[in-house]
Order: sequence, then C-alpha cells, then structure tokens
Amino acid sequence: MSDQDPDAFGVYVHIPFCAKRCDYCAFATWTDRNHLQDDYLAALRADIERTVQRPATTVFVGGGTPTMVDPVGLASVIAAIPRVEGPWGVGAEVTVECNPDDVTAELLDAYLTAGVNRVSIGVQSMVPEVLVSLGRWHQPDNVVRAVELVKAAGVPTWNMDLIYGGAGETLQRWEHTVRRALELEPPHVSAYALTVEAGTPLAAQPERHPDDDDLADKYELVDDLFAAAGLENYEVSNWARLGHESRHNRLYWLQRDYLGFGSAAHSHRAGRRWWNLRTPERYIAAVGAGESTEASGETLDEETRRVEGLQLALRMREGIPAEALDLDGLDDIVVVADGRATLTRRGRLLANEVSLRLR
Repeated sequence: MSDQDPDAFGVYVHIPFCAKRCDYCAFATWTDRNHLQDDYLAALRADIERTVQRPATTVFVGGGTPTMVDPVGLASVIAAIPRVEGPWGVGAEVTVECNPDDVTAELLDAYLTAGVNRVSIGVQSMVPEVLVSLGRWHQPDNVVRAVELVKAAGVPTWNMDLIYGGAGETLQRWEHTVRRALELEPPHVSAYALTVEAGTPLAAQPERHPDDDDLADKYELVDDLFAAAGLENYEVSNWARLGHESRHNRLYWLQRDYLGFGSAAHSHRAGRRWWNLRTPERYIAAVGAGESTEASGETLDEETRRVEGLQLALRMREGIPAEALDLDGLDDIVVVADGRATLTRRGRLLANEVSLRLR
C-alpha cells in the first residue's frame, strides 16, 4: 500500500523505559519505573483494543528502549493492532526500535511472530569514546552482532540510526563510523545532527555543543559515502535503497493520520494534534479507569497546516511546487524541474532558512 493512499494510517507505540538516559535525550523516558512494565504493556493492549477502529498501514514502536520490555509481552501489544494484510511492501510496515545490546535470536523471533518486518538499530556511533560522550553504553561489536542476528532472522528490512556532532568526534572518527556502518550493508540509514534540547544535561554544558561548520562537513561526508554505496537521500536526514524508505516516517511528513499509544505519545487526525499524559503511572491509571489518556491538544487552521505541509515536503526528494517558493537568489540551493522545487545538498544544509521563503 502506498503512503499516498487515502487509507494510509499509522500507529505509534511509546515504550518509556530506559536503563540509562542519554545526555541529549528530551523524550518522555524513565530509568526508575521498570516495575511498571507489565502493567504498562497491559494498559497499551487495552487502550489499543478500545481505540483503533481502522487497519494501520504502518506501525512504529519507539522509546525509550522497546527492547527492555519482555519481547513476548511487546509482541502481544503489536498483535493487538489491526493492520492491512499483504506481503512486505504491500501489507503494513511494522517497525521496532532496538538497542544493539538487547538483540537476541529469541527477541527477534517473538517480534517476527507478531508481524514485525522492520527494525531500527540505535547505533549513533561506532567509536567507543564518542558513545561515552553521548551518554551511550553499548559497544560497537554489539552493533555488528545485532545486525548479524537481524540478517539471520530474515527481517525484511532494517535501519541504522547514527548521530554526528558529539563532543570529541573528529571528522576522521565520523568517517570511521560511517564506513563501519556501510560494511554491514544497511538498506536504510538515518543520520541526524546532534541537537541541543532544553533541560538536558547536554544543554547545561555549552562546551560540548556541536559546531555548525563541523556539522556541515560531516553531513557532506556522509552524503558522499552513502551515495557511493547506493543509498539515496530521500529526506534531509534519511538515506535508503529503493523500496526500503520508512513508510511510517513518510506518513508523518505527509501529514497523514496516526494514533499514538503510551505515555506522552502524540496523535494527529485531519489537522488536530493531541498528546497523552506524560508519566506511565498516569497513563496506566487513565486506561484502567476507562478515561481519556489525552493531556492536551491543538487544532491547526488551514493556513498553518498548509505552511507546515510545505516545510515538511521541502525536506523530501519530491520537493514542492515551484510557485510555493520565492526563488530569487536560491540558484545553488534549489533546483527546479517539471514545476517542482527540490533542495540541492547545500540547500539541505540550509533547509530551515529556505523554508522562510515559502509563499
């Protein structure tokens, strides 16, 4: 089923548990609530069963660390989600984020039994010192082991998440990470510039903040190496082999409808966005009482939604209608062909600035 299909509909499931909180993370995650895991999974199943009225075309389980919870219990949550049927690429795309240290053959077997057909491995870096600077605790060798298990299990497609710009990461260290990642032949890679989120340990240490020129150099390097390896950039921070693009992420970027389950999970329907109660305790209690899990929400007016849609589309390889952009002075930043304006690589580095020229 195409992500352009009028029936496209996503489900996001948030797992808020972590063994350790990364220094850059601003997500709703906790390291001291593991005793709630069974009750939380039960609440997710109950909430999904009472709420989802249409088959999902994409499902994404994120966190937090989904692989921290019992894989059979998580599989039962995934199995509760009604999904469109069909072979891979036609039926629903079902993704679970995986910490490399947690991946086992038994875990993957439980996921596959529930219909998971895509995993996203949180790699971030293949240099131990850079991992430490990011507050990560896994070892690069475990990334290799996890990928080998994913391939052996026959998972139809998978992704590697990378982050560049951490303290102590030279251009040479970043190149080492990218080349080590490519040796594993991933069909999809996401490479994100480190961002400083308010309230995180990273925000309180300006000496560790990334440098814009350094980030630009690292982006150009990764784009060159991925292109040479046959991975095409289809969104500013995402590269994939043909047919392995993330359908769930595209659903977000195309402003399609999705429902979020779990603490702090976000939902969207026809221009209305809302988000759930932030803590797992409150989420469990609300579901148990048969009450709404919504904490707050907003409805976008037509113009705001139109502009947001153009901002998101501008970041994608399909681009936007050329008439939606003031093109004066953007010759080396935007390419116009067949009435569409798309970003050059330099334009991708300046995507936020270019979006200010939208009409």
